[in-house]
Amino acid sequence: MTGKKRILSGMRPTGPLHLGNLHGALSNWVTLQDPYDCFFFIADWHALTSDYEDTRSITGYIRQMMIDWLSVGLSPDKSTLFVQSQIKEHAELFLMLSMITPVPWLERNPTYKEQITQLNSKDLSTFGFLGYPVLQASDIIMYKAFGVPVGIDQVPHVEITREIARRFNYLYGNVFPEPQAILTETPKILGLDRRKMSKSYHNAIFLSDPPGEISAKVSGMITDPQRARRQDPGNPDVCNVYEFHKLYSSRETIEQIATSCRSAQIGCVECKKLMAQNLIRALEPIREKREYYTNQPGMVEDIIATGAEKARKVALQTMEEVHRAIRI
Repeated sequence: MTGKKRILSGMRPTGPLHLGNLHGALSNWVTLQDPYDCFFFIADWHALTSDYEDTRSITGYIRQMMIDWLSVGLSPDKSTLFVQSQIKEHAELFLMLSMITPVPWLERNPTYKEQITQLNSKDLSTFGFLGYPVLQASDIIMYKAFGVPVGIDQVPHVEITREIARRFNYLYGNVFPEPQAILTETPKILGLDRRKMSKSYHNAIFLSDPPGEISAKVSGMITDPQRARRQDPGNPDVCNVYEFHKLYSSRETIEQIATSCRSAQIGCVECKKLMAQNLIRALEPIREKREYYTNQPGMVEDIIATGAEKARKVALQTMEEVHRAIRI
């Protein structure tokens, strides 16, 4: 036991990770490793809730996700890094929790309604998709996590988990703590077209993109839509490239870009080139680590196996308590 409070979070392996994932979650996870006992898992069963028709890519995405995690600074020496499906106890607890979870709790889930609308090209009228909050609850309370780091839009997910844990404790005895939502500030970062950065929108800059690909993508980014000509003054406050400058350029450069844009002393092409250079430079350490781990497949597999062993020990202990409580 470390004496630290435990937190848990996961990601679905649905494709390569991008800057939105880095700033929305991973950078925060890295900073949480020292003050907390961290469990981070690759949620491959959750990937099946929407991508069950074609599963051929999931295995490859799992390995690439682990490489991305290691490359940005998640450490197997500080955190427990594992793959969900390797801990079969998650499925057992999911089954038990599904017996006590009222269907209306799932139907009122705001994410369920949003995803049904947004992913209308997929058939999501399945029990697995409706019940994914129950699987999510089993993921969290399996490790008796004190908290779950989330953005404000994900707080309802944690609240459903709290309700399920509360109901289990009411029926069978006090086994599970109710996890807290650990709210995290995330920098504003949009996709190349100013929509949310997403693989499905084809507007993402991936952590695995080489420098030439990054430069090409940045050159096509949308800037101030009112700035039609080079000599027109711009408004950096509505320019997506400027938002990236605030993340990847020095304070001096940021101030200079803002002034020069408003006075038309710098054009969008030049501004993009400068930002691309700074972005490429900032991602260089990640790129070097990705190359290292890509060339060390045995090491990556060992990290995954070790993480599974550590997670399984906790899961087995929890399930012993669950069996005693339910008397089955």
